[in-house]
Amino acid sequence: MPTRILPAVGDTDAVRSITTLLSQLPDAEPVAPVVDSTQLIDTLARLAAESVDELPEVVVVHERIGPVPALELIREVALRFPAVGVILVTSDASPGLFQAAMDYGARGLVALPLSYEELASRVQAVAQWSVGVRRHLGAGGDVFTGVGGTVVTVSGAKGGAGTTLTAIQLALAAQASGRSTALVDMDLQTGDIASYLDVQFRRSVVDLAAITDISPRVLADAVFRHDTGLALLLAPAEGERGEDVTDRAARQIVSALRSRYEVVVIDCGAQLGGAGAAAVEMADRALLITTPDVVAVRGAKRAVRMWDRLQIRKAEETTVVVNRHSRGTEIQPPLIQKITGTAVAATVVPANFKELQSVVDAGRIHELENKSSVKQALWGLAGELGLVKAPDGAQKAGRGLRGGDRGSVSFRRRREG
Repeated sequence: MPTRILPAVGDTDAVRSITTLLSQLPDAEPVAPVVDSTQLIDTLARLAAESVDELPEVVVVHERIGPVPALELIREVALRFPAVGVILVTSDASPGLFQAAMDYGARGLVALPLSYEELASRVQAVAQWSVGVRRHLGAGGDVFTGVGGTVVTVSGAKGGAGTTLTAIQLALAAQASGRSTALVDMDLQTGDIASYLDVQFRRSVVDLAAITDISPRVLADAVFRHDTGLALLLAPAEGERGEDVTDRAARQIVSALRSRYEVVVIDCGAQLGGAGAAAVEMADRALLITTPDVVAVRGAKRAVRMWDRLQIRKAEETTVVVNRHSRGTEIQPPLIQKITGTAVAATVVPANFKELQSVVDAGRIHELENKSSVKQALWGLAGELGLVKAPDGAQKAGRGLRGGDRGSVSFRRRREG
């Protein structure tokens, strides 16, 4: 059986030399190369959605791939597609880099300039390893093989727009429908999920920030299991500790969560930092919550433009959700869509704080009554986004909202550049 090899190479000259050598390997079947990290993840996700057998046995990652740094890209591939063996092609063959590549999940390293013998040896070994893993998966081994859970970020156009309420109710809806769901508070300085759900906790997202290999056991130790079944990963009680969660740490945390839960809902708050930017960039669906007033809509427009300038997310890949909506409001969803250039969710959330006040004050937002118009709207939004397992005839999942599994670029580097 031929070995399928997918090159991920952004440099034109390197593409030519690598593909030429790969085509000369015995029993090799090189596929069309991908030119950046986003295309690689999207390609693997598409193939995995069909079957694990459709995935290439070997992915060859060039050191100058972008926008995600090569090692971080290798980590994401290893976490999300464990049946794929990754080889790093690099000009630095030092023991330090070799060890780092192995720690990040690579199965081999080949030095530049390329040697036919070295490349052939590595590809053969990695392909054999990949075939063995797939045989194990076929025997029913407990290894995650899917494309990963759905990640949804919830950000606010301004403070008080309703991000936390929205994130909690979306997560509750997904969990109630039978999907394993994690709710993450990435509003690192001012996160309130613990207060809304009356949770006393010791561990937070900060406890994962310095860990380079987030195993299932380490992740389980950090999350808080709520009475509703939600897995909560909370913001630190001391806001200043939020600075420990870098964009790199956020990418590792989101990747680990995606590999363990069917749905991951992340409350990013209204202030964008490196961690929040990484989460928004990696999300399958990025929601921006606004209220139908001039200040909030201007804030939404600023946020969308900033995300675009920093290459975090394009406007058309963002979905605005209108909160506190009423028919008498002068600013209606079509106008918001025109101003922001985004998609706007068909579901609007009504202005009815009286329904919420008692459960918010008690820190029991999960006990909001089913007849609440706000809850009905937010659970309907979960259905529109495809986060719930809906019975036949229920709301269809929203289409055209998926931004794709995106690669991540350092927020700090782009901001300074």
